[in-house]
Amino acid sequence: MKFIPLENLCQVDEIREAEGYNVIFKHNTTCSISKSVRKQFEQEADSIAKLNAVYFLDLLAHRDISDNIAEQFSVQHESPQLLLISRGKCMYNESLYDISAKKTAGAIS
Repeated sequence: MKFIPLENLCQVDEIREAEGYNVIFKHNTTCSISKSVRKQFEQEADSIAKLNAVYFLDLLAHRDISDNIAEQFSVQHESPQLLLISRGKCMYNESLYDISAKKTAGAIS
């Protein structure tokens, strides 16, 4: 599984235009809940078939990108938050302890 830092707005455009399925994982690097959920997801991400990449967005460093994601994909900002992107749309999103690789895999049809 490719884990990629999401650090500029051009990457959001690339994710929106990409084929297949990509995940955006938004997290607060100082939040213990966010750290725990991210660690668990990283350990299980390889079990998600058909997933191209996981992009990690540090909300403290890049709130502007998070705001752009919320607008482009019509989702409310939350942290931590996972968005499954395919065909230019957010097909699935979860936040906090509802984030799991199993649920994400189930959202891929």
